[in-house]
Amino acid sequence: MTDLPQFLLTGDRLALTQLTRDHLETYHRWENDPDTIHAYGNHFPQAWEVRVAGWDRQRANERYRQFEVVLADTGAPVGRTTLAVNPYVNTAEYIVLIGPEHRRQGYAAEATRLTLEWAFTRAALRAVWLKVLTPNTSAIRAYTEAGFQEAGRLRAAGYWNGEPVDELLMDALADDHRRNRAPSGVNRTAPSSSLSP
Repeated sequence: MTDLPQFLLTGDRLALTQLTRDHLETYHRWENDPDTIHAYGNHFPQAWEVRVAGWDRQRANERYRQFEVVLADTGAPVGRTTLAVNPYVNTAEYIVLIGPEHRRQGYAAEATRLTLEWAFTRAALRAVWLKVLTPNTSAIRAYTEAGFQEAGRLRAAGYWNGEPVDELLMDALADDHRRNRAPSGVNRTAPSSSLSP
C-alpha cells in the first residue's frame, strides 16, 4: 500500500498528477508569493475567498486542464502546470507555477517537458504556446530547454518593476516534439506496483 498520488506521467525527478482540493491553500500561497505576482505581471495578491470561488469553476472547465507537479519519489507537490485548450484550433496556452521553495532546481524545465509530452502524445494537440515577460530570463531558459522556441513579441505589453517591457511569445509544435523527443527522461505512466517504496 502506498500514500503516493496516482501518477499520470513520470520523468526523472517529477511526475504529473491531478490537482487536489486538499492542496488549495498551498496553491494559494504559491500564487500570492511576491515573486510569482511579479513574474506573472500581476499587480495585487488574490484574496482567499476569490481563490476558493474560482476553484470549482476551473475544475469544471474542460478547456482548462491542470496538473499538479510532484516529486516522483515522495509525491510531495512542487508546482502546477496548466493547458488552456482552444479546441477550435487544437492548441493550448501553457502556464507553469513552481512553488517558491522549490525554484532554482530545474523543476520548471522538467515540468514543462512532461506537460508537453502529455499535450502532444496524449491530448493530440498540434501546438502549445506561452507568453513570458522578457526580463524573466530564468523562465525563458527553462522553456527553451523544454522545447519552446521564440515565435514573436508584443512590445511594451507588460510591466517589470513598474516599467513597461516586451512580452515574448514562444511556441512548441507537435512535429518538432516528435522529431526532438529524447528516448529517456519521460517515462510511461507508471504501473501501480512501481509506486510502492
